[in-house]
Amino acid sequence: MEQPLPRKLAAEYLGSLLLAALVIGSGIAAQRLSPGDTGLQLTENAAATAAGLFTIILMFGPVSGAHFNPVVSVVDAAFGGLPWRHALAYLPAQVAGCISGAVLANLMFSTNAVSISTTHRATPAHGLAEVVATAGLILVIFSLARSGRAERAPAAVGAYIGAAYFFTSSASFANPAITIGRMFSDTFAGIAPGSVLSFIGAQIIGGALAIAIIKTLYPAITSAEAADIIVPHRGEAGRAPASAAHRNASLTADSPQGPH
Repeated sequence: MEQPLPRKLAAEYLGSLLLAALVIGSGIAAQRLSPGDTGLQLTENAAATAAGLFTIILMFGPVSGAHFNPVVSVVDAAFGGLPWRHALAYLPAQVAGCISGAVLANLMFSTNAVSISTTHRATPAHGLAEVVATAGLILVIFSLARSGRAERAPAAVGAYIGAAYFFTSSASFANPAITIGRMFSDTFAGIAPGSVLSFIGAQIIGGALAIAIIKTLYPAITSAEAADIIVPHRGEAGRAPASAAHRNASLTADSPQGPH
């Protein structure tokens, strides 16, 4: 028994809302707490995002898998872990949630509910950074599911995004929904409308690249394993996660034979 789709959509909407509020709200707070120090602002924004993302995934993961990201949902569907009908339903919920989260963050800090960002980020370097950030995020998620360590995904995803704030020039949006949401806040974490399409295009390329890499590194990945990303989410009465024996057998199929 899968969780009902309306319940999954509610989880994706609320999780995306909190994600956008977290990213944008912590950016506004950092800007106000550390005026004139961009490095410190980025550190504060990254730390809050990494810790908060870990917590949000734990909150909503058991219901929907805590995707909060159209690229994650589409890649999951491509591997058979999520029905395409559900993946297509997730996308508007994620985008609506991120826009709502941007409005909420603006209101919590006494700014206009909607303020279109003027921060232009569309450069070749930023585009390359978004390809790398998105591909890396998908690899983290699916490698953990494939190796039977899905329970570590909340911490790993939070840690990866926190680190990617610094090792990518784009500060690792890695998510079309949050990219759209951040357009509605002219603050530290915002992005100008003219830069949105280039970011989303790079994120789509990153997702496609990740699929190719995953198929190369983990050719025996199953739909059952894909269904457990980011965390198992089949409900208490639902299907159990893949057994240890199945995982060990699958891993053996991916590994070279003979002594190591």
